[in-house]
Amino acid sequence: MAGYFPFQGVGTENDLLNGIIEEGAKKGITHKKQVEIEIGQFKTSREREWMFIGDKYFEGEHDILTRKRKILNDQGELEEVENLPNNKRLDNQYAKLVDQKVNYLLAKPLTIKTENEKYQKALKLVLNKRFHKTFRYLGEYVLNHGISWLYPYYNQNGQFTFMILPAYEVLPYWKDREKTILDYAVRIFSVEVWKGDKKETIEKVEIYTLDGIERYILENGELVPDVEVGEFTTYLTAKTDNKVTALNWERVPLIPFRYNNREIPLIKRVKSLQDGINEILSDFNNNMQEDARSTILIIHNYDGQDLGQFRKNLAQYGAIKVRTTATGKDGKVETLHIEVNKDNYESILSLLKKAIIENGRGYDAKDDRMSNNPNQMNIQSMYLDIDLDANGIETEFQASFEELLWFINKHLEHKKLGNFDNEIVDLIFNRDILINESEVIESINKSMDLPLESRLEQHPYVTDVQQELDRIEKEKLKEQQANDEYRANFPNQLKGGVGNVQE
Repeated sequence: MAGYFPFQGVGTENDLLNGIIEEGAKKGITHKKQVEIEIGQFKTSREREWMFIGDKYFEGEHDILTRKRKILNDQGELEEVENLPNNKRLDNQYAKLVDQKVNYLLAKPLTIKTENEKYQKALKLVLNKRFHKTFRYLGEYVLNHGISWLYPYYNQNGQFTFMILPAYEVLPYWKDREKTILDYAVRIFSVEVWKGDKKETIEKVEIYTLDGIERYILENGELVPDVEVGEFTTYLTAKTDNKVTALNWERVPLIPFRYNNREIPLIKRVKSLQDGINEILSDFNNNMQEDARSTILIIHNYDGQDLGQFRKNLAQYGAIKVRTTATGKDGKVETLHIEVNKDNYESILSLLKKAIIENGRGYDAKDDRMSNNPNQMNIQSMYLDIDLDANGIETEFQASFEELLWFINKHLEHKKLGNFDNEIVDLIFNRDILINESEVIESINKSMDLPLESRLEQHPYVTDVQQELDRIEKEKLKEQQANDEYRANFPNQLKGGVGNVQE
């Protein structure tokens, strides 16, 4: 069967994992031991940490939520104080950027185009609405982590489906420097299990190879075979002539989808700006609540103080004590009024929001260019940054889709629906962009030199081009039948065509 090869026992890859590498034999280091070491390094890597930060910020768990109010003490060192307002305000512009990009590029279903109608129908059954939902979620993971993985597999019911593997679970091993050919991959994930009347969390490890999946439990940094679920499984089993044959893909069934070629997550570009927005909002809220700090009391001739005590009292109590005469007899109290100018905060906040949109390559839906009746040029100008970023994402995704189509083709062949390896498929990402519909329709109507199908593809009201072409064909056929019936009923009254009645 093309795309698969029969499983012949544990196989070469498993021997490699558990056997002693020639170079490492002298030191007593096995390949398995090397995987254990690299798992430990991966779990504590800064790259993986950024993935968790992306998830946390998308869900609204920002650094501002753990911020503490601190002041300088008598020794000039920072110390935490609890009697000052400590507001923690969030304006999650990062989550807005992620939603913008995902919905802009992936909210609408993909358009599948191929000249083979049978193949197109088969693809639509696989790339259905459920897949579109999974694919949209995949986009969120890609932006938050820089890369994510799609795992095509057969579930317990024998259905061909897809599962997202977050990047913080997958440690890939590549055959080439360009990271296009996957040798094998290690997946590290946590599961909850019951041990007696207690629920515990254990770490499991799956190693995806050409021979199948090796399953382990990670205990104190060591890989222990997972005997409960089976130490080794294949990706698929086939039953022919009452014989069960274990089958595997000819490629490791993990497909990477990247945000960019460097796999840099979006949060890494904008975290400092997002933190700045949160801090400005929180500081402004703090200053508004510090009513006593809008007026500082200056107490004359009631005990002087050293510089450290002076700074502490000013920050914590809003009062300072000074000595103005040698005797200190002329005591009095003065006030120094301080006004919190909200315009300063608004201007900084506006600059930060503009910066996060530009650095995150998003768009501002409240842009001045959208006021009144914006033309198409203004709309395109507003979408320029997000459109350029979407171009890069689409380039990465198109390359990944070629790999995904290989697995889909092998699945269709396995189900005896045909061999489509040499078929050409165009996958079109339908971007969700605001348009001036009247301008677009007018331009389409004027472009009569273009084929009808090309014009329908650009029409804002058309979602399925082939369906519209079929409707147009039916209308033409219906009109032709009506004309034929008219001619048949009035053969002697027509002269020079329909509508010319003979006198």
